Amino acid sequence: MKSMNKKSAILVLFMFLASIVLAQKEVGVWKTIDDNTKKEKSHVEIYIKNGKLYGKVVKILDESRANAKCTECKGDLYNKPIVGMQIINGLDKRKDDWYKKEGILDPENGKLYDCKIWLSDNNTLQVRGYLGPFYRTQTWYRIK
Repeated sequence: MKSMNKKSAILVLFMFLASIVLAQKEVGVWKTIDDNTKKEKSHVEIYIKNGKLYGKVVKILDESRANAKCTECKGDLYNKPIVGMQIINGLDKRKDDWYKKEGILDPENGKLYDCKIWLSDNNTLQVRGYLGPFYRTQTWYRIK
């Protein structure tokens, strides 16, 4: 009898862990692309903490900007290194996406934008920043 309970508990635990992994497909490291030059720009690590989605810059690909600082940022982020900076700030899970007002920071201009993030497939992330009714969508690609 104990053997059966142990097997059932293991099966339930496995199913629970599998559901968590499937719910966190956005988690990982993503390559960003510069809107103007279309060149690879940076790597952003996306993670979930306390049920909210966050992201931080882990690498700038242009070596001449590897030590860039956020000179346009306000407050505590002013003149801080962009590498290591949290740019996605506590988005909430909705049915098919993640969203938050002022949820993403653009370290190029120091501005916060409303943000919506969703997967178009397992390796392609759509990141949309809103300023009122206007928006811009970037496509990020999973680093394998």
